[in-house]
Amino acid sequence: MNDAFKALADPTRRKILDLLKEGDLSAGEIAEHFEMTKPSISNHLSLLKQAELVRDERRGQHIVYSLNTTVFQDVLKWIMDLQDAGGRNEER
Repeated sequence: MNDAFKALADPTRRKILDLLKEGDLSAGEIAEHFEMTKPSISNHLSLLKQAELVRDERRGQHIVYSLNTTVFQDVLKWIMDLQDAGGRNEER
């Protein structure tokens, strides 16, 4: 989960995730939303993939990226558990 938090720390990667909320996109389609080189976008996508926040799938000549919602559910559950633990500690 540490990789996920590290990946989420970068505003470019958060914007990529926001774009993917709307639907699957190829690397080229993602790159159109940024003023940076395609290799830089590729690096961000690689880090998101390492953190298991996105999945990729080859479709013809393109690689299409999509959100991995399972990891987001795990992160959300972890945050909720932390919040619950914090509330119990305050009651003491």
